[in-house]
Amino acid sequence: MHPLRVRTITAGVELRGTQDFAAIERAVARLERARATLRQAGYEVQTMRVATNRILGAEDAGTQDWSALERLDAAMTTHGAILSVGPLLASNGKDRDLAAFAAELVERTRTISFSVAVSSPEQGVHRHAVRTAAQIIASLARAGTGGQANFRFAAAANIPAGTPFFPVAWHQGSDSLAVGLEAAGLVETAFAGAQSFEDGEHRLRSAMDEVLREVERIVTPVAAREGVRYLGIDPSPAPSLDRSIGSAIEALTGQPFGHPSTLQACAAITAVLKTLTVRTCGYAGLMLPVLEDPVLAVRAKERRYGAQELLLYSSVCGTGLDLVPLPGDTSVDELARIVGDVATLAVRLRKPLSARLYPVPGKKAGEVVSFSDPLLTESMVFETG
Repeated sequence: MHPLRVRTITAGVELRGTQDFAAIERAVARLERARATLRQAGYEVQTMRVATNRILGAEDAGTQDWSALERLDAAMTTHGAILSVGPLLASNGKDRDLAAFAAELVERTRTISFSVAVSSPEQGVHRHAVRTAAQIIASLARAGTGGQANFRFAAAANIPAGTPFFPVAWHQGSDSLAVGLEAAGLVETAFAGAQSFEDGEHRLRSAMDEVLREVERIVTPVAAREGVRYLGIDPSPAPSLDRSIGSAIEALTGQPFGHPSTLQACAAITAVLKTLTVRTCGYAGLMLPVLEDPVLAVRAKERRYGAQELLLYSSVCGTGLDLVPLPGDTSVDELARIVGDVATLAVRLRKPLSARLYPVPGKKAGEVVSFSDPLLTESMVFETG
């Protein structure tokens, strides 16, 4: 078995609308063939995903053909795939009805992820969209069990087309294929026994180049046979409940995550991800999803770090604030301030970041929270200030 999992094979496809079932069927068939090839080579493939151009938006809030969207969602469910329809709001706009529309979307569908663009290289921070994103987060917290509807939504800051990871994935142009990895275990193995940060970087670069070149060797001809663009690999080392990026960082620092030197380790990992020899796409940065990583969750319960420290780490690494549990009574104003900080950081550093926040109804800061979702671990509710 390979030292990493393929978290996602993501097909990018241009749809004419929510009734373009033929394009979806072609994309899913393409994914199934790609998955079969990777499995034959010994890789575990966790998910198949389809990312589309922006087919839903604020203008659809009052006129949406829900039957077509539900059929599209059912088709994805039948194939065991999931769908991202891009940003509901892509410019610096505002729409008071969008929060209710988003809540209805998650209630009517099972597989659809979506986002709101809260910054862009062209426009900087989208101030109105920041507040709209905060309103959606608050609305989704009330729409699903325990706030879990927010798993399918993120505020997207400077996210380029072709990012394979959800919920921010979106597509532009001709059909494409990209890969996202679960490589936290590979990072930990590479860091074991490292004598310094420089030694750790060298070990990790050698290990990732070797392993990712093999993935590229398999996927590149698959894309060629399918007649689609190969976008590359998002090497962001996503963790899981049995492969912790927190544990990997601690293997390098020799200290609990959140201790001084954590920032240096985050920077070391990112330095490697930005200098790999394979074609990369998407975030290409360190992921720190609190609720998907048992070590990060435990260190949060030990109060070794908070949301501000995660934002600090994002300045030298990864994806922003991901799966961060917050008090259920967090106001829209507070959410907007957090999202606005992420958007500002993305603009100032010219990098892709996102905010996937989890206000948990009935929970207060410092309380322990657990979820029915088997992919999420128990953690502590973070303070917002």
